[in-house]
Amino acid sequence: MIIILTAVVFGAIGLFLGVGGGQLVMLGGSWYYLIAGLAFALTAILLLLRRPSALWVYGLFIVGSLAWAIWEVGFDWWQLGTRGGVVVVAGLWLLLPAVRRPLGFRGSDGRRHAASATAVAVPVVLAIVVAGYSLTTDPADMSGSLPTETVAQTVDYGGQVADQEWHQYGRTPYGQRYSPLNQITTENVDQLEVAWTYQTGDVKLPEDVGETTYQVTPLKVRDTLYICTPHNWAIAIDAATGKEKWKFDPNAGLEPQRQHQTCRGVTYYADPSVPAGSACSERVYLPTSDARLIALDAKNGEICENFADGGTLRLEQKMPYNPAGYYYSTSPPVIVDDKIIIGGAVNDNYSIRSPSGVIRAFDVDTGELLWNWDSGNPEETEPLPEGETYTANSPNSWSIFSVDDALGLVYIPLGNQVPDQLGMGRSEAVETYSSSIVALDVNSGQVRWVRQTVHHDLWDMDVPAQPVLLDITKDDGTTVPALVGPTKQGDIYVLDRRTGEPIIPVREIAAPGGAIPEDFTAPTQPISDLTFRPPPLEERNMWGITLFDQLACRIAFHQLKYEGQYTPPSLEGTIVYPGNFGTFNWGSIAVDPERQVMFGMPTYLAFTSQLVPREDVPPPGANEKGSEQGLNRNEGAPYAVKMGPFLSPLGIPCQAPPWGYVAGANLRTGEIAYKHRNGTVYDMTPLPLPFKVGVPGIGGPMITKGGVAFLAASVDDYLRAYDLTTGKQLWEARLPAGGQATPMSYAIGDKQYVVQVAGGHGSVGTKAGDYVIAYTLPEN
Repeated sequence: MIIILTAVVFGAIGLFLGVGGGQLVMLGGSWYYLIAGLAFALTAILLLLRRPSALWVYGLFIVGSLAWAIWEVGFDWWQLGTRGGVVVVAGLWLLLPAVRRPLGFRGSDGRRHAASATAVAVPVVLAIVVAGYSLTTDPADMSGSLPTETVAQTVDYGGQVADQEWHQYGRTPYGQRYSPLNQITTENVDQLEVAWTYQTGDVKLPEDVGETTYQVTPLKVRDTLYICTPHNWAIAIDAATGKEKWKFDPNAGLEPQRQHQTCRGVTYYADPSVPAGSACSERVYLPTSDARLIALDAKNGEICENFADGGTLRLEQKMPYNPAGYYYSTSPPVIVDDKIIIGGAVNDNYSIRSPSGVIRAFDVDTGELLWNWDSGNPEETEPLPEGETYTANSPNSWSIFSVDDALGLVYIPLGNQVPDQLGMGRSEAVETYSSSIVALDVNSGQVRWVRQTVHHDLWDMDVPAQPVLLDITKDDGTTVPALVGPTKQGDIYVLDRRTGEPIIPVREIAAPGGAIPEDFTAPTQPISDLTFRPPPLEERNMWGITLFDQLACRIAFHQLKYEGQYTPPSLEGTIVYPGNFGTFNWGSIAVDPERQVMFGMPTYLAFTSQLVPREDVPPPGANEKGSEQGLNRNEGAPYAVKMGPFLSPLGIPCQAPPWGYVAGANLRTGEIAYKHRNGTVYDMTPLPLPFKVGVPGIGGPMITKGGVAFLAASVDDYLRAYDLTTGKQLWEARLPAGGQATPMSYAIGDKQYVVQVAGGHGSVGTKAGDYVIAYTLPEN
């Protein structure tokens, strides 16, 4: 009976692989799966005929499969294992005496003896040996070291922020995410322990939008931390004890049309014109998801009513369209020269009748509009007169700005015009400023320079990250004021921040064509010589837990349109790689301005993008609307777009891991020193497996003078510490929820703390929570 069951199973596997393998061959793909199907089928037939040659056929197939797998992927365990798992398990089954006995012979004693196991046993052992060896190697790992010497004689961190403080999102206006504190070092970081835990009480609600996330980086001023929450509460916490000092709820409400429900931070300001200690002499500015900016007294959380209209500035004013939930600021504004400068997020791909992406500067005391820079109408920065509106649907900036007060420049990472995947009818101004880094004059809002990172962007490759400012020392000892701009496509632009000209070369490379008839593609695209772009995908990069879902991914790879990065959107569907989450996102990178090196978390996750003609778009009642995944309706445009990660039928990424790394690079030379797999599948699978595959993440890192980089961000719930020099992990702490926020560090007296917010991320599916956790070294 067992021989018949075995033959049926082998026959079923052979049928599936044969049919799917034949389809793959017809698409121009690998012949292996068709051959594998035939090998399983022939083995099944020989088993039914009780022929011992079934074992020889299958043994030869194992050897052939092993040779093919090594030829395709080398000794990469995570790829060899999925190719060989079914094959080897089936071989082990054939080794069972109950299976081999019907294939054997009857001896002189009348008993039936099992067929020899040698034909299958030797190949199985060989496969196990190869698997064991592959566990000791990692072809994806890049080992090396960053320089350790201090390059700069004097270091400008930006702003006048004391070492023990953290006054802005990236600690200072330069956005370096670098703490000059050095009590925590590579030698003692493994001793960190929890100092205190605070829970905000703001938890994800059943009626919240899918992308309800907790991405805040706290500010620290003297003895107080200032944070915001996903529903835009502002909270002050005692930095030494974690005790709540005050809480303010703006009652922003729930709006199902919001694409995001998050808050990345508040903005602190000490007013030199108001006597210290008096009401509102120090203020916290809170952006809300219903498009308000509220000024609060930093001492007690009370509204500062002298600002704008009773303490509240309405940001929807002069917008050409104002549908509920379409416009809001998820990131904290910056303050420079008595001006508070703010942008806003515009819902991606909901409708072409969307608010403007205008950048505005208001008087920090009164809320009076001082200038407005609209990328759709870039020359006119004077406040618009009554009755006029900003340009609809112009490229917006939803991320964090940086400021060089001495140069009088604010640096804006700009996004794309909605719809992201349709470029028809864009104005000359939009074509110039879309997906770029723009330097604006702080006093007038006029453009001083622009550096575009994608031409005619059809892939949602908006610049997502705060530009990082530092001074770079040249070989001759002179310094250049630099800007470091990470991008979704993986490039790191290192520019002279005075002019936007490259310090590390930027060149143009040929890009694929083939857009839909109504659109076009740019013939070339820029690329920096410092880049973390992955190589183009090939069929051999397709992955799956088993041969079966891997075969499905290979078939899908050939069915989708893909000619490398910048393959345009299509009706049949296009692979977008790197995908919409980007190699780098809003978490940006961290920079050590003394050693002039960077630490980041490049992520690699392919997406697909398929244009849907308007007549084929289901009605709104089908519960489809604009989002980062699923059907993006693009109301008013000729096409909607269906998009999301490129996944197997089992919901696993179709491209092979690693999907996430930690990496370090030398900003003076543009050389990447190391790349290591980052994160495990512990929270991605039903079983808590600690396999270090290298997983995706969203969030940012922080560096300390002690030579330690801190990062949570990955889709397993851990905060980790790394040696900045080598990228090697030194310590980890389990978080009670997803850590999709950037950590920060400060000191109270002589004690250094590291703080991580853990609240999860709706889009990547990490556990929701409301935790603020501080770590420090033990007293002894």
